[in-house]
Amino acid sequence: MRRRNSLHSSAALLSLGHSRRARSSRHRIVTIQPRTSPPYAAFSQRLRELGYVEGQNLTLDFINPERQSGGNSGAVQELIRRKVDIVLAVYQPTMAAVATAAPSTPVVMVAVDYDPLEFGYIESLSRPGKGVTGLYSQQIDLAKKRVELLTQALPSIHAATVFWDSASEDQWKATSSAAAAFGLQLADVELHDQPYDYENALAHAPSGFRGVVIFPTSPVFFRDRERLAEFALRHKIATVFGLREWVDAGGLFS
Repeated sequence: MRRRNSLHSSAALLSLGHSRRARSSRHRIVTIQPRTSPPYAAFSQRLRELGYVEGQNLTLDFINPERQSGGNSGAVQELIRRKVDIVLAVYQPTMAAVATAAPSTPVVMVAVDYDPLEFGYIESLSRPGKGVTGLYSQQIDLAKKRVELLTQALPSIHAATVFWDSASEDQWKATSSAAAAFGLQLADVELHDQPYDYENALAHAPSGFRGVVIFPTSPVFFRDRERLAEFALRHKIATVFGLREWVDAGGLFS
């Protein structure tokens, strides 16, 4: 699933959720991320295309959990205080906090780095129930599949490094669990403070593991896709990515 399309689809789902209410009414949607987070330009654009314009018939609140006492839990308490109509939950900690503290609040999820069935957030993919709808991109399963594809495409490669961040931790774990079955040794480097220092991350990888770098799906990696393509070309690194857009920018395959 392409990241841009997934946010476009989320906007469409939000629209369907309010289709019986006049567009002259003011709707309040909240997402627990800062407004500057990478995915939301496409999301806001699609809302406008569907007839929802901030300041006219829509209030779109961005709550930064890093600025709330208690993090995601504090952010959920803030959205309860604001009496929002619906929550856009892009990350698992947001879903967890909403499910615990505001289970009656309708949610549109974008499940990239987790399985919503495994966590119990939905009852089934066809009938999610629990006031939840949204998208599940199955990146956990695809992370394992990319290990297999890597070993088939580059059979002489027996070692690689995975760059991951807080938004892609479960994909790193899935990649790690699958590697041994395909004879692939993995090193990993977690990236923290933005902007990510990819040069420093590569320097921290063991020397024999730097020829191939695997990038799981992450909003920051997606935003940095052109920068990462240039980085890989400069260091003559084979790169494996999660979505087509990275290959369009110059990555090896996804």
